[in-house]
Amino acid sequence: VYPNDRTGFPRAAYDSLQAEAVEREQLSADVVIVGGGVAGLATALRLAQLAEGDAAAGREPPSVMLLEKAAEFGAHAVSGAVMDPVGLRALLPDVPEADWKIPYATRVRRDEVRWFTERRSFKAPVVPSFLHNDGSWILPVSRLCAWLAERVEASGRVDLFTGFPAARLLLDGERVTGVQTRDQGIGRDGAPRPNFQPGYDLTARVTVLAEGARGSLTHHLVQRLRLDDGRNPQVYATGVKEIWRVPAERHEEGLVVHNAGYPLDTATFGGGWIYHMADRLVSVGYVVGLGHEDPFLDPHRIFQRYKRHPFVAALLEGAELVEYGAKVIPEGGYWSLPRLAVDGALIVGDSAGFLNGQRLKGIHLAIRGGIEAAEAVHAALREGDTSSERLQEFEARIHEGEVGRELYRVRNFHAANAHGVLRGLLPSALQLVTRGRGLRNRVGEQEDWRRYRTVAEVYGPGARGPGSTPPDAAPDGRLTFDKVTDVFHSGAAHEEDQPAHLLVADLDICHGRCAEEYGNPCQYFCPANVYEFVGGRLTLNPSNCVHCKTCDIRDPYQIITWVVPEGAGGPRQKLT
Repeated sequence: VYPNDRTGFPRAAYDSLQAEAVEREQLSADVVIVGGGVAGLATALRLAQLAEGDAAAGREPPSVMLLEKAAEFGAHAVSGAVMDPVGLRALLPDVPEADWKIPYATRVRRDEVRWFTERRSFKAPVVPSFLHNDGSWILPVSRLCAWLAERVEASGRVDLFTGFPAARLLLDGERVTGVQTRDQGIGRDGAPRPNFQPGYDLTARVTVLAEGARGSLTHHLVQRLRLDDGRNPQVYATGVKEIWRVPAERHEEGLVVHNAGYPLDTATFGGGWIYHMADRLVSVGYVVGLGHEDPFLDPHRIFQRYKRHPFVAALLEGAELVEYGAKVIPEGGYWSLPRLAVDGALIVGDSAGFLNGQRLKGIHLAIRGGIEAAEAVHAALREGDTSSERLQEFEARIHEGEVGRELYRVRNFHAANAHGVLRGLLPSALQLVTRGRGLRNRVGEQEDWRRYRTVAEVYGPGARGPGSTPPDAAPDGRLTFDKVTDVFHSGAAHEEDQPAHLLVADLDICHGRCAEEYGNPCQYFCPANVYEFVGGRLTLNPSNCVHCKTCDIRDPYQIITWVVPEGAGGPRQKLT
């Protein structure tokens, strides 16, 4: 535990669960990629393609390792998802789209935008240009990851490791020299079990951080080297989703529906989606911005309320719940991008914040970013210079290339809509005609946890719970579900005899100040019932964790640190 100079409250170190003073096996590679999501796999596949060119020219290709914390590729991947195909076309220029055999993927055939009131749905007569999805694909990003991993493996140029979470950066001063993988076999009491195996020290000339949103290594590096100085802080939303199999008569393959309004109030950022994939599968989800003021706002509860809306409930009548997932989304945009290159390391994908919040898309940017990272790393390795100055080529490629241009065009979108869609209509319209500028070229943001108001300020003195008008009905087990039931449908599982990977630095704050001021919001914002208060005392249920990272971001005192659990622990996503 160390004092957090940004908050004044204690925070546990991101590598707190690693054993000290143990002998570790060392392995080395030219490149270590941390994370087997879209960005990491795109980086690996492009490096494999470049390695083919090296081999053909008689040069030694770089050695590459990719670490994925899940048991299999795609198991921790969650998105909507509607994918702009431009990224995949650039990564696989010789593979026609007709040969993209990604399970359950389908082309978008029709778009709708709707406004919900409590009982009614109003279809917009015109779909805004930025929500046109002609030519895009609806797909489960978990299956996209598995499909990309197969291609990387088939190349024979990258060593792939699943069930290997990276728990610590290896540093030489301010230079990243690799990563240390998570120790296995530490008991709940912190003592080694008989099966204890220390993690590996994996050294690399370049480490590519592709951990996804709010990656623990990335967050540590950004704070340690102050990579966000002069930038807006990254801000987030939590997306909660379910995959349903609906009756054939209500399934319209290729239909994309986006909606705003109920059940969120007009001052809160967020909205819902309904995407009809192949095989009668429908992705239904809701996004809630984490910069709201209400300490009792519960994204999972909002999502259950959303499904009770007549428009959604009619679709899901007689349908079967198949899968559940939740994940945070980096919404800050262009002005929230940190420095992307340091001595020996790059940051890509959601870890960097490559997401177009206006278009509700990031997969193509993750792929493009991975391509740029691979090409910059390959050039740096050939020159024998992996310093920050040399790797700045990657940052230049991002800011001057397709990723930077797209993000710059929507640079103030989140700031305009941070307090809800209605308040954002005028500034968003102004941004459309000023190429993203609006009234000012750069609009500031606040970290999400700083936006809280106390329970008394929101609900009045003496309030003890969120309440709602009308009161929420109890989950019926057919259309609506409690958090524990949804977690079951995520497949989440962890080794029970290990320390909790949600590190709470000071329980006295939880039981005292936080209870009095904010009513312990962790029990509401967590979409997996990890944080539970029994008799006023915090009980952790870490085996429920779906790895969304909301707690690490939204805790009002920043005393919760999310760290990687033992390898292969977490959700088992197949269709999200």
